[in-house]
Amino acid sequence: MYATEQASDDLCPPPLTPGAARLLEVASGLFYEQGIHAIGVDTIAEESGVTKRTLYDRFGSKDGLVIAYLQARHAQWWDRLLERLEVADRPRALAVFDAYAADELSSHRGCAFWNAAGELPVNHPAHRVVRAHKHAVRRLLGELIRADAVTEEDRTSVEATADHLFLLLEGAIVQRGLAGDITPVLRARAIAEGLLT
Repeated sequence: MYATEQASDDLCPPPLTPGAARLLEVASGLFYEQGIHAIGVDTIAEESGVTKRTLYDRFGSKDGLVIAYLQARHAQWWDRLLERLEVADRPRALAVFDAYAADELSSHRGCAFWNAAGELPVNHPAHRVVRAHKHAVRRLLGELIRADAVTEEDRTSVEATADHLFLLLEGAIVQRGLAGDITPVLRARAIAEGLLT
């Protein structure tokens, strides 16, 4: 439906065996709750009941597992966002704000992508996934604004408006993580609604 859905190979989770899926499920919860650096492969293997050998066979390294964690996080969130967009009223860009407000994946520790970016060195390969996710959200905002544009003037200001909304959204997401509630996202949505209507 939207061109950004498969915009980047960096966002495609790898195919998983049942053991690898269990490792990823456990690692995802631990990485989000406790931080990537705080969790070692021994803990992941022990809590998942899957051997470290399987982890290395399927993901290559802990870095590979971190990449898969972010890819899976993107895929899960993106699927829910697309479902929301299918029934959204215009302007549909507001549905992106609604998706973040309703996102139980980021309910109390903020955005997993910003958390990972803040924790990992800038040359870590997982940064490609973080950037690809954020770029996909920005491109989607542009697509939605363009598709919903009514006047020629609206169409000419699409990119500037999409940039504005994206920065507003990202600031709200970070503030949600700090505040521990959705109030910043709701305030940002109200500002966005004023810009779009």
